[in-house]
Amino acid sequence: MKRILHTLVIALLFSSVAMAQNGIISGKITDEIGLGLPGATVFISAINKGGVTDVNGNYTLIEIPVGDHNVTVSYVGYKKVEQVMTVVVGQTTVVNVAMEPGYTQTGEVMVIGDRLKGQAKALNQQRTNANITNVVSADQVGRFPDANIGDALKRIPGITIQNDQGEARNIIIRGLAPQLNSVTLNGERIPSAEGDNRNVQLDLIPADMIQTIQVNKAVLPDMDADAIGGSVNLVTRSEPTGKRLSGTLASGYNFLSDKPIWTGSLIASDRFAQGKLGAVLSLSYNNHNFGSDDIEAVWVEGDDGKAYIDEFDIREYRVQRVRRSANLALDYKINKNNKIFLSGVYNWRDDWENRFRMRVSQLEDAFNDGDFTTIGANNYNTTKARVEFQTKGGIGSDRVDNRRLEDQRNRNLSLRGEHQLDRLKITWSGTYAKASEERPNERYVSYRSKDQNVNVDLRNPRFPLAILANPSDNLGIEFNELSEQNGYTSDEDFNSKVDFTLPVSDKSIVKFGARLRTKTKERKNNFFAYEPTDEDAFGATIGDIPNENYSDSDFMPGSQFRAGVFGTPGFLGAIDLNNASLFDKEDVLGEYLPGNYNATESIYAGYAMADLTLTDELSGIVGLRLESTSIDYSGYILDVDNDTYSQTQASQDYTNFMPGVHLNYNFSDYSILRFAYTNTIARPNYYDLVPYAEFSPDDEELTRGNPNLKATTSTNFDLMYENYFQSIGLVSGGVFYKDVNNFIYSQRTEGYNDPQFGSDLEYTTFQNGGTAEIYGLEVSFQRQIWKGLGLYLNYTLTQSSTTGIQGRESDDLALPGTAENMFNASLSYETEKLVLRASLNFASDYIDELGGESFEDRYYDKQTFLDLNGSYAFNKNWRFFFEVNNLTNQPLRYYQGISSRTMQAEYYNVRFNAGLKFDLFNN
Repeated sequence: MKRILHTLVIALLFSSVAMAQNGIISGKITDEIGLGLPGATVFISAINKGGVTDVNGNYTLIEIPVGDHNVTVSYVGYKKVEQVMTVVVGQTTVVNVAMEPGYTQTGEVMVIGDRLKGQAKALNQQRTNANITNVVSADQVGRFPDANIGDALKRIPGITIQNDQGEARNIIIRGLAPQLNSVTLNGERIPSAEGDNRNVQLDLIPADMIQTIQVNKAVLPDMDADAIGGSVNLVTRSEPTGKRLSGTLASGYNFLSDKPIWTGSLIASDRFAQGKLGAVLSLSYNNHNFGSDDIEAVWVEGDDGKAYIDEFDIREYRVQRVRRSANLALDYKINKNNKIFLSGVYNWRDDWENRFRMRVSQLEDAFNDGDFTTIGANNYNTTKARVEFQTKGGIGSDRVDNRRLEDQRNRNLSLRGEHQLDRLKITWSGTYAKASEERPNERYVSYRSKDQNVNVDLRNPRFPLAILANPSDNLGIEFNELSEQNGYTSDEDFNSKVDFTLPVSDKSIVKFGARLRTKTKERKNNFFAYEPTDEDAFGATIGDIPNENYSDSDFMPGSQFRAGVFGTPGFLGAIDLNNASLFDKEDVLGEYLPGNYNATESIYAGYAMADLTLTDELSGIVGLRLESTSIDYSGYILDVDNDTYSQTQASQDYTNFMPGVHLNYNFSDYSILRFAYTNTIARPNYYDLVPYAEFSPDDEELTRGNPNLKATTSTNFDLMYENYFQSIGLVSGGVFYKDVNNFIYSQRTEGYNDPQFGSDLEYTTFQNGGTAEIYGLEVSFQRQIWKGLGLYLNYTLTQSSTTGIQGRESDDLALPGTAENMFNASLSYETEKLVLRASLNFASDYIDELGGESFEDRYYDKQTFLDLNGSYAFNKNWRFFFEVNNLTNQPLRYYQGISSRTMQAEYYNVRFNAGLKFDLFNN
């Protein structure tokens, strides 16, 4: 370390002497319409020195001897450019280069189309990155039928997505669960509006707001280390070269809700003040009315060893989501060597929902006691059970509009600078980010009877059924509960960092820096129960209140699933709960206070790394990152005996040293073998650490936090071979291995006995496992195969094994979240004006949550998506497009223990979208 510091000091002292004989070349490499080309190679062969353009197409070459130099600019899919550049002593020479698309094949120059230009941008960045990455450009995203970033990410090798209401939400990278990955915006961690975890909701971010998606599967020492599976960096548009106006106007149709979809976006950019000031404004809007048809079951093991259901739901969801996003990016060129950037991003999503839930419960005793009339093997007829009909909605006034409103917002404001001080480059940034979720006046009304005749059919456990034996009994179900709750979660971050880059010889560059991340996260909920002072006047039964039959002959799991009659959202929203003469109000602490908490987290990080050219073919990066973490948090513990709560506080402090080595061997400019050794971390969810106890006596469920959870760490090895084609394509293959320590899992136990809360409970808590090994392979192929016909394929195989899971030591358990097989295929056809594409996405099933024994384990089932899209260009500025999503009608499905035993099956049907895209330039 002393030798490195000594070298840095000497280099700084003599940097001005070096500049006395040398100069700097900088500039921007653009395409034929003025858009920056990221990943372009700029090289001076006479002095064997070069560089690579950044995400906006900018490059800087320092310590270039004075005089004329022949500079070569190369880019996959574009014609090579050679240009003479003159270097002046002690000055920066700015040279911008515009490239033309096309490549040489059998002596003939082939011109590439718009779709291939996007693919070329992504492949060039991936090829020239120092680490193992996957890159998707905005042009590529626009060619797939992907509405949000999560949908676009699932096309990348090694990535699968967990869905919510049919939209991609949480990311799994190489089999690692969402909490083991990170999502950043322009290199800064995005705060999470989720109340009980760190996950970033990808369906909050529209795809057309992002310029580039970078998936780092082997992080460098100058990157945040909380990326055991990988780190997704979303890069917004910035640094325009001139005037541009582009946008989208579209509408569509959802085949489940039979309602329209509305989409619009606008991007405007230009440069001002003699080119010194650049501005990019991006706006996006999406309004989608949809829903889902859902069945859910809780399985238990009977006294005879057979599987039965204790609880069964039929649920119908009616949902509307409105996304609004805005991004303003400003850049100012102070002079040739100094630039500053200011950007602001605002994402706002409103999610309105009504849910109608019919629940049959308390069936276990009936099965064990034989209180059924049996018809055939394992088919049961009428018995007595508890039946409930519940309506979810919201207050009728304001914009809540009789529906549960989930108002999610994400803000990001960042100021950063880039400064070239002779040989030393300094970059810095300061960022404020906040995510919030507000759920105002969320209301529930339920009607329930304990001794209702029900029919239960378990002949097909993929579609279990429990339903009223006599549908006419529905109207006589009696009043049970009326409640209103308010929820608020916020996650506020202040981040700052500074990086220094200094060449210490012709073959080595040293980079070092520091980072501070501070976070405050809190959840503040409440819950009030209301008892009518005159139940008969309020509505003693469902038949006494405004109601509607929500049974649907086209219910997607099957017409046999009849939801029944419920109180209407309008009735629920119009109730005057503040009228003390009509309702007695109770503050029910047990429903919300254990879920409230406050957490602060500070991460102090520093790193040092050396970028070394070892031979003409071999280069590498060696470095060390240090991250020190301090967390303070507080929550609430229930005193059952006195029915009171006490506040509890705890803290954690730990430091991690994480070395890393990255080696690249270039067989040629387009053939690369990469190796990486890295160390990464995943910190526990804040809420999992809080020593709370949340108990629901009605459902006999108990959940506890665990303040003794440790952070998960991983040592990772990657080996990847990549071969790029000048005709815009890629063949790659590699293997990876991860040695994970102290992984965190959610453990669910049936029949749990607790000294405080009673016996025979469903108990959930969070534990550290021992070790996990994850290993696998990735292969990928992208190529134009014949006369406009293109093929895109990738496959990932992931295997895992674990130790140290309590009570399951003898079981051969995979790490929760690890999907064994992931496959993407896309077949495209392109002419000068027409583009057609069919895309297939497959992920195999995986264990999602562990139970006390294998019977109780919850699995996320396999999923296969088939999407179609196409476009027709009227001219270079205007294009018609269409998208058809989810042609397979893929449900979100969980199963318990074995694949035939459904826990949840939620269907969304097909959606269609079509419209116009325009792109106008004046450079």
